[in-house]
Amino acid sequence: MTAPEDTEAALPYAEATANDIETATAPVERTSPESVERRSGLKPAGLGLAGWLRWGWRTLTSMRTALILLFLFALASIPGSIYPQRGVDPGQVARYFQDSPTAAKWLDRFWLFDVFSAPWFAAIYLLLFVSLAGCVLPRAMLHVKEIRRKPPAAPRNLLRLPYGEAFEGDLTVGEAAARLRRKRFRVVTGPDWVAAEKGYLRETGNLLFHLALLALLFAVGAGALYGYRGNVLVVEGDGFANSVAAYDRFIPGQRVSAESLEPFSFTLKDFQATYVAAGAKQGQPLDFSAMLSVQDSPTSAPREFDLKVNDPLDVNGTLTYLIGHGYAPTFKVTDGKGRVAYDGAVPCIPESQATFTSECVIKIPDAEPLQLGFLGRFLPTTVPNGDAWVSVFPGAANPTVQIFPFGGDLGLDSGRPQSVYQLDTDGLKPLGKMSAEPKPLAVGDTLELADGAGKIQFTGVKEWISLQTTYDPGRVPALLAATAAVLGLVLALTIRRRRVWVRVTDGKVAVGGLTRTEGGGAAFSAEFAEIVTMLREE
Repeated sequence: MTAPEDTEAALPYAEATANDIETATAPVERTSPESVERRSGLKPAGLGLAGWLRWGWRTLTSMRTALILLFLFALASIPGSIYPQRGVDPGQVARYFQDSPTAAKWLDRFWLFDVFSAPWFAAIYLLLFVSLAGCVLPRAMLHVKEIRRKPPAAPRNLLRLPYGEAFEGDLTVGEAAARLRRKRFRVVTGPDWVAAEKGYLRETGNLLFHLALLALLFAVGAGALYGYRGNVLVVEGDGFANSVAAYDRFIPGQRVSAESLEPFSFTLKDFQATYVAAGAKQGQPLDFSAMLSVQDSPTSAPREFDLKVNDPLDVNGTLTYLIGHGYAPTFKVTDGKGRVAYDGAVPCIPESQATFTSECVIKIPDAEPLQLGFLGRFLPTTVPNGDAWVSVFPGAANPTVQIFPFGGDLGLDSGRPQSVYQLDTDGLKPLGKMSAEPKPLAVGDTLELADGAGKIQFTGVKEWISLQTTYDPGRVPALLAATAAVLGLVLALTIRRRRVWVRVTDGKVAVGGLTRTEGGGAAFSAEFAEIVTMLREE
């Protein structure tokens, strides 16, 4: 038995004739385009439009192009994990604009805060989809024909194959075929030979992997077309109804209408965040829990649900995730005429995740005689630090708030859009003596405003949560496609395509083998030895 290098070479079943040799060695007259033009009287034609289109299609649907586009698809997804995305956390995007306005402006021009909605990302996605479809579907049809085709007849000289051995015995064609079938070979017999082959699942796995990638892209596209996602901030005690108007940010697919939203609602009864209280890891979060009272439909009975990170609320396929939280101190503002102009919670944006020191903005356009605006700095656990005050723990153990009051025209009637989390102090006058570190107000304390503009009272502390609601009909198909891709990859990497032939003549048995998979020679060598031993058995 021989085992040379594992390559599949063509077998010389016929020899060239003398005429073939003379033809092959005869001198060839070289021709030029000019000589062709003189002889035929015609000028050589270019590719033309149809030729260029055919060349472009073949280039786009080649496996090399598909691999390049797949690499570009993965590369284009990287900015989505580096930079904050508006569809996931618009608050982080707003902070990025605040901290690095010039860089954020340029990043936004290239859609790096909306990577998966960017035109260049959609172009790569569509080209990859077309390339995979044009590459895989023809191969799938060829593979179906290959599966239906019988193994080829045995070559004349089996000992010239990469694996070959001969022995004497009383083995018959029928016995050899039966023994190879027990090894799960596909078997075809002739007058004095047996042809067997197996390992078709290798190519099946390869095609399954690429078809699964195609199905995965289709599922993602269907989810983007018929799905939606929205972001909303909810304060303790407030409710939310799944309608377009209730969202702070709503991104629908092209086929989504207001009537297609699932009609559920809930109330945030309580939110609890727990942290490590002492030691080297003091302040690190341990758990976040939002207790909701949920109604799956307007007529259904309320049910309790404990919303946690990575444990979303699921209402008929619509998922609501907990993605952020913060503090919402409550204030009571009385204007200069003694009327209560505002009484409620104000969501504050954390500026430090370690201590949850937060920035707050309050705008009171209905206050009289001056419109009032307040900048606040909320400190969950306040301790003095020289002439300043700082928070040393993210939990609300000693909550206080520093207030910076302003009066004047807030500009809300100018028609220019404003952020509820920012106060433009240009044109506003400070109400009282401003200090970089004003004395913080504890719960129940009141700050009297200068010029008889009114007063503000710090009445309590609530917490808010930010939620993302998503509906993605392609989520389950995408999971199934990803599972199929992994299965196909396992089949393609572990199964080898191989052929075995047996020829029986006058008590002599010749066995030959051939592997059709690069790198499978060592494994097939041992398998071929087992096959020969099995055929030798009486």
